[in-house]
Amino acid sequence: MPTVDRMLRAIDPVGSHPYRVPWRVDRIHGTHPLVRNSDHDALEHVRIFVDVGHRFRETQHWGRVGAGEVVELCLCDHDPADTIVTMAWFRSEDGMEYLWRFVL
Repeated sequence: MPTVDRMLRAIDPVGSHPYRVPWRVDRIHGTHPLVRNSDHDALEHVRIFVDVGHRFRETQHWGRVGAGEVVELCLCDHDPADTIVTMAWFRSEDGMEYLWRFVL
């Protein structure tokens, strides 16, 4: 049986390619930010990880978020000053997973 190399590797900053973050966050509703997919394509397998006070609290599975679609994120039970939201998604064109974090 062939051996599969699953070791983590350091990212080469010279060879890495930045990517455009497709999300826009409208914070006008306090603990209910509106998150928009501003990309021209749908994003697949979108997941939201909420960290409060340096401790993981919850995961939300949004699934597919269409181009231009807006989703309301409920953070009522969390202190906005101590909450970090991490978004994970896949792009259908390359199948890679992307991550982005924001704070309220």
